[in-house]
Amino acid sequence: MLRIGLTGGIGSGKTTVADAFANHGVPVIDADIIAHELVEPGLPALESIVKAFGDNILDKKGHLKRNKLRELILVDEGKRRKLESILHPAIHNEIETRINQIHAAYCILVIPLLIETRLTDMVDKVLVVDVSKNTQIERVKNRGKLSEDEIQSIIGIQCSREERLKAANEIVTNEGTLEDLAIQIAHLHQKFQQFAST
Repeated sequence: MLRIGLTGGIGSGKTTVADAFANHGVPVIDADIIAHELVEPGLPALESIVKAFGDNILDKKGHLKRNKLRELILVDEGKRRKLESILHPAIHNEIETRINQIHAAYCILVIPLLIETRLTDMVDKVLVVDVSKNTQIERVKNRGKLSEDEIQSIIGIQCSREERLKAANEIVTNEGTLEDLAIQIAHLHQKFQQFAST
């Protein structure tokens, strides 16, 4: 089965693109969703995070305070690397487990840090969702969950737009309408099906 690694910067529209592929019946595995599932109370990954960062990153019900953890890793690269060393192996194992349960011509693996974490070897093609930095900032600001400083910090620790485009086998430009996007996805869906059958 063909593995398509879908990536892009914060606010680029990765989820929208993944949903468009899902509408064509394509299986989608999302690393961010897996990461959320792995840190539920009582699971090993959360216990490891608490050991590394302290129990003040938990709320009264024992759930991870994501905002608190994000604040810590945005200002301290060592802490970010520590978190990655805990979560990434578990995420990769779960991705492989889910891939093995799929029977399809190809699947979409949504991995936001695909290039930064040098995981391109686990996919057959890299599909980049591309937008300008201004579009990224505006979209994330409109979600209302992050300050502009936090958005800029996140953009700063992700690879550059140029690096992302250089690594791409295919590119989706997501600056237009949903109709524009749907046309691009329909074309890529056909292309990936053909490639998978050769």
